[in-house]
Amino acid sequence: MDLPEKMRAMVLSGPGKLLSEVSIPVPRPGAGQVLIKIIACGVCRTDLHIIDGELEGATLPLVPGHEIVGRVVGLGEGANSLKTAEIVGVPWLAHTCGKCRYCLAGKENLCDQALFTGYTANGGYAEYTVAYEKYCIRLPDFYQHAWAAHLLCAGLIGYRSYGMLDTHCEKIGIYGFGAAAHILIQVARFQDKQVYAFSRKGDLGAQELAKKLGATWTGDSSQPAPEKLDGAIIFAPVGELVPKALSDIDKGATVVCGGIHMSDIPSFPYNLLWQERVIRSVANLTLKDGRDFFELASKIPIGTQVQFYQLSEANQAIRDLREGRVHGAAVLTME
Repeated sequence: MDLPEKMRAMVLSGPGKLLSEVSIPVPRPGAGQVLIKIIACGVCRTDLHIIDGELEGATLPLVPGHEIVGRVVGLGEGANSLKTAEIVGVPWLAHTCGKCRYCLAGKENLCDQALFTGYTANGGYAEYTVAYEKYCIRLPDFYQHAWAAHLLCAGLIGYRSYGMLDTHCEKIGIYGFGAAAHILIQVARFQDKQVYAFSRKGDLGAQELAKKLGATWTGDSSQPAPEKLDGAIIFAPVGELVPKALSDIDKGATVVCGGIHMSDIPSFPYNLLWQERVIRSVANLTLKDGRDFFELASKIPIGTQVQFYQLSEANQAIRDLREGRVHGAAVLTME
């Protein structure tokens, strides 16, 4: 395949700035990497945190985006597991050292030397990208499409968050009903769980989507749960929801904070935490998460609600997500 010398990309030059549409060289895959022609890339709330400078340490200038579906069009030295023309997903976790105690224990999501797609390595708001072969995910046939892009983060992080709840959880509260929640509710309902969906106040569109997908109860986050919950997952980056979720769960239950960034958690009385309630966070994902999620997703299968944007409309997609105008997920398409 003849490759162009240049490609279109949306580039972040500094925190708080709009992305610039530029023409830059098509990257070439290094050792262990593959070159991917991007079909689509999801727009994730983590991208907002990076663009706004709330997540420090981004490698600038940067091509954001870490929910990539694309076609392999080139192989770097030593890349021998994937073949050209295969369609793969590229998630947030881009590379790890493979040698530290975390990697050796199967906890590569905690590797101190990790690279992250669209944060410390260029991502998917572009026509091409390079990715380490080991961290690409072979997608089942059903998910080899643009609409599935956000499964690479919203789906995977949602699934990892879900796995941190007690396996006997029957009544699950989800706070913040966006991209991750509208995927996760389908997993939970497939396993006969009851979902109680909390949206931001006045977001009737999110509540309606939750009802459509089988939520047992919907309301806004100012309302108490109608009964004690067996566990809760917070996807909204709002620290005030932690004591709120603690007040909604039963004894011995867990509140999982599913985002990479959250505003400060206010103080709360110890009584909310007492009786062996637990608060825990989710960091990144593991290779096993990717394999397990798509194996399960193939059995359901998962349907998604998506708002599509052209690559050049990335700033609009970001504004819409920030201002609550996206119900489901936002996805940039390149084809």
